[in-house]
Amino acid sequence: MLHAQTSAADRRVALREALAASLGAGGGLLRFPGAFNPLSARLIQELGFEGIYVSGAVLSADLGLPDIGLTTLTEVAGRADAIARVSDLPAIVDADTGFGEPMNVARTIQILEDAGLAGCHLEDQVNPKRCGHLDGKTVVPTQEMVRRIRAAVTARRDPNFVICARTDARAIEGLDAALDRAKAYVDAGADMIFPEAMADLDEFAAVRGAVDVPILANMTEFGTSELFTTTQLASVGMNVVIYPVTLLRLAMGAVEDGLRRIRDEGTQTGLVERMQTRSRLYEVLDYAAYNVFDADVFTYRLPD
Repeated sequence: MLHAQTSAADRRVALREALAASLGAGGGLLRFPGAFNPLSARLIQELGFEGIYVSGAVLSADLGLPDIGLTTLTEVAGRADAIARVSDLPAIVDADTGFGEPMNVARTIQILEDAGLAGCHLEDQVNPKRCGHLDGKTVVPTQEMVRRIRAAVTARRDPNFVICARTDARAIEGLDAALDRAKAYVDAGADMIFPEAMADLDEFAAVRGAVDVPILANMTEFGTSELFTTTQLASVGMNVVIYPVTLLRLAMGAVEDGLRRIRDEGTQTGLVERMQTRSRLYEVLDYAAYNVFDADVFTYRLPD
C-alpha cells in the first residue's frame, strides 16, 4: 500500500549484494525492464524481475520529445522518484551526460540519491546526446568522461549508490577504443560498465575480458544489437540486462490500435477483451489494503 515497504538505502544494499553475487560462480543475470510509469513498476515487481530501469528515451517520449538531451535534471529526477518509490526493487535511472559539467554531475548524483534511486548511468557522449543506437552521436575525450565519473563518485553520500559508466565509443572509434575507455572508467571509480551498441556476443565477451566489474547489456528493439536471450547474455558474463523501451512500445502500439478501432468502428466494444480489467487494476494497486487501512483509522462517523 502507498509506497515501497523498504527504504532507498536498503534497496541500494540489495542491488550491491545482487551485483556481487552475479560476479560469482553461478551468479544470475539481473533483469531490469524499463518502467514507463509507477503502475508498470508495480507489475515489474509482481512478476518477479530483479530491478527496474528508468529510461531517458522513455521519459523524453512520454513528454512528447525526441531523445536528444532536451529533458532536465528536475524532470528526470521527478519521474524517477515517482517510479522508484512504489517498488521494493532497486531502480537504475538514465542520467544522460550528467546534465552539465562535472559540478552539475555532482549535483545530479545527490538529487538522484534523494529521489530514492539505487544507481544511475552516465554516458561519454557530447552534450546534447543522441540515442545510442542511432547515427550522428559524438563522444567526448576519455579524460573528460573520467572527470564526470570522478565528480559523481566524490559527490555521492551513500557508497552503495551504483555509478555505471556508459561508453558509446564502439560505433564511433571501434571496439578497442571502447575497451580502453571501459578500463579508464573503472579506474576512475565506476562501479559498472554499460557498453552501448555492441555488434554481437563476442563483443560483449571482449568487454567482460577487459574489466572485472559488473557489465550491463542493453537489449533495446530496433537497435544495433541482436535481441539476445538471458541465457546467451549470461554465457558471456553479462550481469545486468535492461529492456528500456519495451513496455512503452507495447503500450503505445496498443493505444494506437485502440484509437484507430474507436475512430473506425465508433465503439471500443471489440477492444474490451484486450484491456486490463478493473479488478486486475485494483489488484495491482492493492486497493483492498487501502480499504482495510481506512476502516482501521477512521475515527468519526455521522450519527444515525
